[in-house]
Amino acid sequence: MNQLQLLKTRRFWPLFATQFFGALNDNIYRFGLVIFITFTLSEVSGISAGSLVALSGGIFILPFFLFSALAGQLADKYEKSRLIRLIKLAEIIVMGMGAIGFYLKSASFLLIVLFLMGTHSAFFGPLKYGILPQLVGDDELTGGNGLIQMATYIAILGGAALGGVAASISGFGPLPVVLSVLGIALVGWRCSCLIPEAAPFDATLILDFGIFRATRTLLRDAVSSWEAATLMLAISWFWFLGASFLSLVPAFGKELLHADERTVTLLNAAFTVGIGLGSLACETLSRGRIELGLMPLAALGISLFALDVSFLEISSATTAVTMANFWSVPIAGRCFFDLVGIGACGAVYIVPLNAALQARSIPARRARVIGALNVLNALFMVASAGLIAGLLAVGMTIPRIFFFVAATNLVFLMAALWRMPEFRVRLRAVLRL
Repeated sequence: MNQLQLLKTRRFWPLFATQFFGALNDNIYRFGLVIFITFTLSEVSGISAGSLVALSGGIFILPFFLFSALAGQLADKYEKSRLIRLIKLAEIIVMGMGAIGFYLKSASFLLIVLFLMGTHSAFFGPLKYGILPQLVGDDELTGGNGLIQMATYIAILGGAALGGVAASISGFGPLPVVLSVLGIALVGWRCSCLIPEAAPFDATLILDFGIFRATRTLLRDAVSSWEAATLMLAISWFWFLGASFLSLVPAFGKELLHADERTVTLLNAAFTVGIGLGSLACETLSRGRIELGLMPLAALGISLFALDVSFLEISSATTAVTMANFWSVPIAGRCFFDLVGIGACGAVYIVPLNAALQARSIPARRARVIGALNVLNALFMVASAGLIAGLLAVGMTIPRIFFFVAATNLVFLMAALWRMPEFRVRLRAVLRL
């Protein structure tokens, strides 16, 4: 079946829609909060906008460290569609709390709501990827993952744009943001009610509520297999790269293209367009199989496109690049093309890895494996933020950081090929050598 045909099936589209609206809501709230912090809360609270924005990023990701272990256990123990409905119902309540926080102009209350949104996402992740193999066939798993991946990045970009616009509408205060997040939460919950039942795989599992003990056990069990550990590290590396590139693009646009906010949004859109194209291409490239041989080629492509971005330093724009003259400035079009390429290769890289991890995990432990993966993903994204901040602090330019990340990615690729021979074997098969 063509992967787009999955969107017409009752077994898949409700999960797809639920996931999309959940990610969209997360980002509308987060970016709406950033605008609200920058222009309103910093004056009311007396805390600098930069400090509040940095704090909000850490608060959102903290629940992935704290609750992923419990989330994985619950998803393995109980019927998944019911848990998803409960989580989506909780999202409506949390968004209602957010509405109160916006009107109170309380920074602490809004940050608590942001923590709860992160908690919602931490619990939804193992359910989303744990239920997917139960809703689609083995030959549809790559296509299904591709669609989920595409929806995630469209939601990130769309949420960022909508959140910023909603928070910037003059004369209405926080009302546009409040109505948006509440409305989308309701739509997401309604879609979740249509997700088919998915029987639990380990109903006798005894839950461990000890946060640190459960997380330690979760990670130890998940990486006990050489193959699973390699797949998880490779997936988390994608999130390291994605976080790095997404954080670099705005500064790149401002410093080298002298771009305004709208033009930077277009550059971010290029990355998302690439993710969408790559996600849709995955099923065709893998011929309906889970093809790990695509991973090395995609990783190489990521580095090549990122290296080309780094070479743009020697030909930075002499005049400001705007939406009106974007396509008439050679460096702007080349940058857009490179970012589309990075996104497309990123999708071709990550989709088969996600599908392989889901397919090869023991069904009774699959959601816990995804929970462990979420902990690693969060760790790698935090590491990315720390690395980028450190490189900027020592005076490295944005293009040179692109070069550094591209070179580091090649080192990681060599290590992955050495650590997991299947990558090499399947690469030869793809190349027909």
